[in-house]
Amino acid sequence: MKHSVSKRFALVGGIGLWLTAAVAHAALPPSAVATGAPDEGDPRIEAALLVDSTQVKPGDTFRVGVRFRLDPGWHVYWKNPGDSGLETDIAWDTPGSTVGALQWPFPSTFRTPDGFITTHGYEGEVLLFAQARASEQATGSLNLSAAVNALVCEVHCIPADLMLTRSIPVGPATVADTEAAPTFDAAKAQVPRPTKDTGHSAVLALDAKELTAGKEFTGTVTLTGGAGVAATEKDFFVPERNPGVDKVTLTQTAPGRYALKGKAEPDAPEVEPRLKGVLRLGTKATGYQALEVDLALAPFVAAAPGLAPTAVAKAPSIKDSLAAVKPVTSAAPAAPQEASMGLGMALLFAFLGGALLNLMPCVFPVLALKAYGFTRMVRQEQGRVGAHAAAYAGGIIASMLVLAGAVLAVRAGGAGVGWGFQFQEPLFVAAVSAVLVAFALNLFGVFNVGLDGTALAGKVDRSHGLMHSAGEGVLAVVLATPCSAPLLGTAVGFAFAAGPLTVLAVFTALGLGLALPFCLLVLVPGLAQKLPKPGAWMERFKQVLGFALLGTTVWLVWVMGGLAGVDGMARLLAFLVAVGLGTWVYGQSQLQEGGKRWASLGIAAVVLVGSGVAALRFDEAAAPAAKASSTVAMAQPWSDEAVASALAAGQPVFIDFTADWCLTCKFNERTVLSREEVRAAFTEHQVAFFVADWTRRDARITARLADHGRAGVPMYLVLSPSAPDKPEVLPELLTVDSVVDSVKRASACSPRPDGSKVLCAAQLPRP
Repeated sequence: MKHSVSKRFALVGGIGLWLTAAVAHAALPPSAVATGAPDEGDPRIEAALLVDSTQVKPGDTFRVGVRFRLDPGWHVYWKNPGDSGLETDIAWDTPGSTVGALQWPFPSTFRTPDGFITTHGYEGEVLLFAQARASEQATGSLNLSAAVNALVCEVHCIPADLMLTRSIPVGPATVADTEAAPTFDAAKAQVPRPTKDTGHSAVLALDAKELTAGKEFTGTVTLTGGAGVAATEKDFFVPERNPGVDKVTLTQTAPGRYALKGKAEPDAPEVEPRLKGVLRLGTKATGYQALEVDLALAPFVAAAPGLAPTAVAKAPSIKDSLAAVKPVTSAAPAAPQEASMGLGMALLFAFLGGALLNLMPCVFPVLALKAYGFTRMVRQEQGRVGAHAAAYAGGIIASMLVLAGAVLAVRAGGAGVGWGFQFQEPLFVAAVSAVLVAFALNLFGVFNVGLDGTALAGKVDRSHGLMHSAGEGVLAVVLATPCSAPLLGTAVGFAFAAGPLTVLAVFTALGLGLALPFCLLVLVPGLAQKLPKPGAWMERFKQVLGFALLGTTVWLVWVMGGLAGVDGMARLLAFLVAVGLGTWVYGQSQLQEGGKRWASLGIAAVVLVGSGVAALRFDEAAAPAAKASSTVAMAQPWSDEAVASALAAGQPVFIDFTADWCLTCKFNERTVLSREEVRAAFTEHQVAFFVADWTRRDARITARLADHGRAGVPMYLVLSPSAPDKPEVLPELLTVDSVVDSVKRASACSPRPDGSKVLCAAQLPRP
């Protein structure tokens, strides 16, 4: 219904535009009027070539311009379009006369609903004009031609290429056009004027004596004199392109006093940095006064050491950017740096990566659970701490070896696998969820496994307690595989590309690193005695840990949604309810004896097995379609063809290899890729952002990971159109600075003659 209404509105608007144009241009030759940017069959822009004179004397001046009329909701762009868009361009061909610089009325500011993208331009009607002068030798008539190139945007953008022509007779005197001249006068009144022409004086005082590359700067602009100095309406300042300066804003703190904030670009400009823009004073009711601001900034200090210069390449023309992109072959993958790594370095990286896994959010529930257990055992089971630490480490290493064996078996079958590959299987996710729910209910006291915390010595079999610690080690491995710590991806990638013995050795070193914190409690004398004393707090803390495990279960249910859709989530939740019932029945059996005990155990087994058979049936066809799982709004699904097209069009490319079950990936998305600084950098450099979603098995993504020496996600690639065969691989844990700096290095934009940067080809707003 909404779409139908919008179509009717567009139709009415188009008819209104046509009728208005027919009346207004009855005196204009047909060649001086053109329409363009067709949308659903209706043109969204109409342009007319206007002249303020009906006759021109040789040597006299006159004004010539293009008047744009746009459908409601549509706009074209100012000379600095802002975060997106393209400057409206008018190319004059006027034999017998010369045309000066284009005059730009004060623009409007447009923002997307989320405030992410800010642009500057014109809606409704606007006249862009220039001063022209007829030659002293002009005779007959002056032929005027204007080639207009504009980007017409609403939510999506449509390019418009229009050609306008007309002629003006040359005579003994210049005769004003009484209909067109007022239109030029009205447009001139909106054009900002230099401060010296309005009686104003502007002074800039920076808080620092120099601009440091890549750093923010602040200052104060003071405006005095003239008829008024107060800017009372929103968007009163619009910056021009300022070489050496990324973005600048002015905030009025008092009438005539403005706080300046900006950021220096990483590369030194070829010209002196200046603050240039237009400032509008007054209100619509009292009348506006627009001023040009042109103030010298401070000297520019070279980029900090270690910041690579931005790659520079020739930007294709506007027409090239709008043309269809020729298909190109995918860039050859960079030779993995890990290929030259020795076994010793791989083992060291695996050990350190395993140790760092203890700091990842995946392992926290088990880590806290084990810390609770050690605190209890140090005071009540002295002499057994070492055995429990060994059992915990043994459970970890045994699980790692089982995982390595599974990798080798799958690889022997000809399939590619990677770190965390088991989370691509719905049944595995369901099994882990069931274990976590059972662990949580044990902590809540629904049933007892191992040490009961009340009468430890003599009441519980010691081997059973050790098995409990080993089980916690197994659970630590299971929950660690969705995470990737620094150095881990490099080591595992090396192992997956090597022989069986190397795979086993690397996974063993990884397990030792994961077990390191609790091994230290045994190996370092007196360290275990520094743990807090047991007390009533321990029982409460144990129950809190149960809720932490349930929180991890919530995440696994969400992972199931990515694997099997909403129906799969419902099936898993039903199964987990049955797990809760079964464990409760088992807990009741521990209070019974004889036949009743065995009957309760039988009921628990029937509930668990029956519910599993009934609920855990996941239809492969019911899985949701591939998606861009990133939280960044501009992301689009990855493919080799899409990447190749973006590079061919001159765009830098950022590829996020991720998965729903990868907690490190989600951490990076929430804390880095969703940050305003990163989004602004992607917009400024018009980065083509792709997401390779590995939530479900995808042989193409597995192959790309292997091409770069990685065996799992996350992996982040940044490709430059100037060097598409040399991608930059970012670390597993991102920072805002690392992403922004890599994007700047990959940006391939050519400088304008004045030193400012022009958008690369195809860096136009995408529908």
